[in-house]
Formats: sequence, structure tokens, C-alpha cells
Amino acid sequence: MVPTIKKRQCSPEKEFDPLSNRSKQICVPLDQDNYQQVVKDAGQFRAELDPLIKEFPELFPVGIEQGYTLHDILPSSKKMPEIRLRRIKIEASRETFTLRPAFVLPYMGGYTEAVEMPLLLRRWAVPYWVLVIIFGRDEDYWYRLENRLGRYSLVGTTVQTPAKLPQDLLADEKHTTFNGQKAYIATTVGQDCVLGASVVLGADAASLTEAYTHFKTEAQNLAPDYSPATVNTDGWLSTHLAWQSLFSSITVILCFLHAFINIRARCQRFKAQYQTLKTKVWQAYHAVDRATFLQQIDELKSWATQHLPAGSAGLETVFKLCAKAPQFALASDHPAAYRTSNMIDRHMRPMSRYLEAGQGYHGHLLSAEYSIRAWALLHNFWPYCPRAKVAEQFISPAHKLNGRIYHNNWLHNLFISASMGGYRQ
Repeated sequence: MVPTIKKRQCSPEKEFDPLSNRSKQICVPLDQDNYQQVVKDAGQFRAELDPLIKEFPELFPVGIEQGYTLHDILPSSKKMPEIRLRRIKIEASRETFTLRPAFVLPYMGGYTEAVEMPLLLRRWAVPYWVLVIIFGRDEDYWYRLENRLGRYSLVGTTVQTPAKLPQDLLADEKHTTFNGQKAYIATTVGQDCVLGASVVLGADAASLTEAYTHFKTEAQNLAPDYSPATVNTDGWLSTHLAWQSLFSSITVILCFLHAFINIRARCQRFKAQYQTLKTKVWQAYHAVDRATFLQQIDELKSWATQHLPAGSAGLETVFKLCAKAPQFALASDHPAAYRTSNMIDRHMRPMSRYLEAGQGYHGHLLSAEYSIRAWALLHNFWPYCPRAKVAEQFISPAHKLNGRIYHNNWLHNLFISASMGGYRQ
């Protein structure tokens, strides 16, 4: 008898609404010994909580400064009977929130220290079955632990206050696969942090608009009037249309590096002319103002016409760069804007290694969405290599962006930053 093989159902639908993942759990930086001493005493607990509310108001619900009451103590959890959690009620809104110390995982899934090293190993895409061999549990436990992080607000968790929201962004699409078909990860980067990552099955303007909308939703949850000044992209028209439809006042800055890479690919065979051509291209890039830039682009075009073979692909590529000079010149009005894609490329390289190790995505599209968002969030909080120069000042990219941390342990810092799911309003 031939066994019946059940066909796997993998939904390509993605009904993802970031705001639906708002949490009513507040994560606070309290160490375990101190917490156990004060949690059952209302006076001592309030004495620990009040300074935190004053120092880190962004971790708490809006209106808590008008007063709150200690509502009750929750019963012991079957998973962690030794830990009791308290709830508070906000007087202004009459809403009730649960307070969770950072040393306890969400859903009372264990202690933070117990999963710090496994989640750090995921930086190098160590498979879940290897984590099982080293740390125990089972593959589903480690998968769910990581995947659930994708429910947090990428922007709200990474960026602590509205003042730290970057005005200049970079955007690009990373190509990958979903159940064997082509897929794209619409990625947004600002201030050296990944602030948006969404999986879509099409690269048209409508699909990319939907993907980049998640960044806008989360950013405007943090600052309702937020509108970035610029975004650096490659030459893909659908990317431009998506950002212009999301933010009507935004200036799209073309990546100058992409234009040069095209020239390099087609002109290196002209060995006698290439070095001079390269010098002239980058001299134009470093022009001090718009007028000088446009002048040097005209000189580049004249030189290329005289020295490169007529009708060659290399000459046509130079002409394409020169034709886009007015678009490149827009950067002159925004001195802080990113003129090349170097910063987003630095983040998409480890993303590529992560995706290649997992051989793309398999399963439901919504699971893939949470997975890449979880990777992006971990990427922002994973510690720098101790030998890196930047590690002398900062622990992680999120620390570099905000200029401060809540806890010296990177995973504690992530969970505290994700208080209320990272949603501030």
C-alpha cells in the first residue's frame, strides 16, 4: 500500500499590521536579587519603580506621570513558580499593565541569561539543531524564541526617543526565495541600524509601498509627525515611487556608487583610459557644491567622448551617469544625506549570509516576515566585536544610535528597549 503524502499548506498571504502587536507588558531593568526582595512589598516596589519612571519615561505608558496604582500581584506561573509579577493601573487611562523584570523572558519562558549565548550564535546562523545539541531544549523552542522577537516594533525598540529618529535614510531590496519562488526584502537603514525589513513577493511599486509602509507606521507611532528628509536608493523606479507615495516631501537621492560600479564593469578593459576615468568620476563626486559638480560632470562627458570608443558600452554607461547629474546634484541641498549605499550594504552582507545559511524561506509568508524582523532587531542589539574600534565607545548599533543603554548585557538591553512591544503611543 502506497502511503498518502499530505501536501504541506504554506500560505503566501501576509496580513501583517505592526500596531496589532502592541503589548501591555512593561519590561524594567531590575536585577534578580533586588526584585525578589521588593516585589511583595508595595512600598519598596514603588520606591524602586518611581526613579525608573522619572529616568526612562519612554519605557512606560503615556500618562503614567499623572499617577498610577499598584493593582495586584499575579499568581505564580507554572513555568517559573519562583517568580511573581506585579500589575499597575494608570490613573489617567484606567488601563492595567504587567511589569516584567528584564532577567525574565516574555511569556515566562525562562531566564534571559539562559538564552543569551544561543541567540548570540544566531548571528552566524548557527542551525537550531546545533543549539539543541549544545544547550538542550528542542528546535521548536529556539525557533519560537527568535521568531517572536519579530513582533516587536523595529523602530520603537531600536530608537528610544523621537529626537533620535534619523532624517536621512537608505533603502534597498534584498533578493531571496520563498518556497522556491523569487522574493524581496524591503530594507530600511538609518544611523547604522536596520529600521525596516519586510518580505514581499513582487518588486512593483504597489508591493514595495506595502512593504515600506511598515517602517512608516512604526516611525509615526513613535513620532506622529515624522517625515524623513531624504532616502538613498539605487535606480529602481518602483523603490522611488514607493517612498514618494509614503512621504510626499521626501527627496530621493540616487546612489552614486551604483553608477560608478556600472562604469567600472564596462570600462576596466580600456586599461589606458580607466585610471583617468575613475579619477574624474570621483573628483565630480567630491565637488564642493552643485555648480562645481555639474561643471565637472560636463567635463567628464567631454573627456569620455574624446577618449572612449564611440558606440562602446563603456561610453554609454558614462553618458547614463552624466544624464542623471541633476538627480545626483539633489544631494547638494541635503549635506547630511547619504550619497552612496555603503551603509546599507554593510548591513545587507550579514543578512545575505543569514538567508543563504537557511536556504531562503520555507513555510508561511507571515512566519518569514517575523523571521527577518527578528534578525533585524537582533542585528541592532548584538554586541560589536571586541576588537572593533567602535566597541571602545559603544556596545551595539542601537547604543551608538541612542547614545545610552538601559543595561550592560545586550539581551537585557533589547528586552528593556522592547517594553510594551516597542510601541510608544
